[in-house]
Amino acid sequence: MPTIETDQDERSKVESWRLHVLVEAGYPLELAESLAGTEVDLHEAVDLVEGGCSPEVASRILL
Repeated sequence: MPTIETDQDERSKVESWRLHVLVEAGYPLELAESLAGTEVDLHEAVDLVEGGCSPEVASRILL
């Protein structure tokens, strides 16, 4: 049975990975941090920016 600590470690790893992907896609760090910890669709977030949407507008669409 997983412990709470293990679950938190996994969440932290996932959030860190999501942050990296968002920054690589062109999101400013502060905006990427605010999105990385949410349930927004990461692929949609990247697609919006790669499709020409500004990160600020994309984050408003996603949230």
